[in-house]
Amino acid sequence: MNDFWNERYAKKEYAYGIHPNQFLADSILKLPKHGKILFPAEGEGRNAVFAAKNGFEVAAFDLSSEGKKKADELASDNDVKIDYRVGMLEDLNFEPNSFDGVVFIYAHFPKAIRKALHQQILRLVKPNGVIVFEAFSKEQLDYPSGGPKEFAMLFSEEEVKEEFENVDFDFLKTEIIELNEGVFHQGKGSVVRFIGKKR
Repeated sequence: MNDFWNERYAKKEYAYGIHPNQFLADSILKLPKHGKILFPAEGEGRNAVFAAKNGFEVAAFDLSSEGKKKADELASDNDVKIDYRVGMLEDLNFEPNSFDGVVFIYAHFPKAIRKALHQQILRLVKPNGVIVFEAFSKEQLDYPSGGPKEFAMLFSEEEVKEEFENVDFDFLKTEIIELNEGVFHQGKGSVVRFIGKKR
């Protein structure tokens, strides 16, 4: 899978653009002010850089070394620093209970490991840490606007509740939105969104 993402991110153009995801932009003030925020599956860094520009201490990880190169370039262009690591989460030496929040933006992991990985990530977040989440819903297969084509990698609200069982949800919704994120997220799409706090 990292070969797929390395190939996509090796191109000069940013696959999903350089601007932040709209839901994150709308929700940024929900994150603890000047907090330390983690961005899993961060790709080319647009969301992490946006958070750093807004005064947050930012860490990110992805399997793609090409994604890190683009993220580091974008951070440099915006005169901010991000701690971006490449590899599997268990090998990256993040400290438990060290983050004030985590932002999942289209972090679609294989179903077989997804719940365990979500729980691993949440262990890195302090109690009362904030979680911001947007990913494609099961209904996204009806739309040509991007995302995994494998039904099991998409989300339902019920799966979110099960996989984030130690989170209190401020809200949790499935919504139809208009995507305009680079060349790969364009047009109407169906997403699951939530903001919550770790118990």
